[in-house]
Amino acid sequence: MKRDLEHTFKEFQKEFDFAEPNMGHFERFQAKLKEGEKTKAKKNTSWLWLSVAAMVLLAFGFMLGNLNSQKGLELADVSPKMQETQNFYLASIQQEIELVKAKQTPENMQIIEDSFAQLKILEKKYENLTIELQESNEDKRVIFAMISNFQTRITVLQNLMNQLEEFESMGQNIPENKTI
Repeated sequence: MKRDLEHTFKEFQKEFDFAEPNMGHFERFQAKLKEGEKTKAKKNTSWLWLSVAAMVLLAFGFMLGNLNSQKGLELADVSPKMQETQNFYLASIQQEIELVKAKQTPENMQIIEDSFAQLKILEKKYENLTIELQESNEDKRVIFAMISNFQTRITVLQNLMNQLEEFESMGQNIPENKTI
C-alpha cells in the first residue's frame, strides 16, 4: 500500500499546484474567519433568547395551571339550583358584613376583628372544600359541608351583630359623667 501511494504521488506530481497565494491572502482569510465567528455568535444568541423566552412561557403556564387546578369547584358549578343557593348565601353574608361595618366604632373594633378572623378561617375551609368537591366528583357530603360553611359564616355574623347591639345598649345605659 505504501508503494501504491508513493507511485500515485510520483505520477500526479506535475499536476500539483505549488503556486503561492496572492499578497494579503492570509489577512483576507482571517477576516473571513472572524465574520463567520460573528454570525455564529449571532445565531447562538438568538437561539439563547428563544430558549429563555420558551422557559419563561413554560414556567408561567405551569404556575397558571397550578393556580387553576387549586381553585376547585364552586357550588354554582354543580347545578343551577346550587348556583341559586350559593348566590343567596353570598348575598346574605355580604349584607351582614355591610351591617357590621355600619356599626363599627373604635370601641367595638376588637370584637369585629375577632369575628372577621373567624370568617377568614371559614373562607379558607371553604376553599379546601371546593378542591375536595372537584376531587370527589361532586360528592353530596362535600356539598352539604359547603352549605353548612355558608350557614356558619352567617351565624358568626349574626352573633357579632347581637354582640354589637348589646355593646351599644350597654354604652347608652351608662351615664357619661358617672365613674364606675
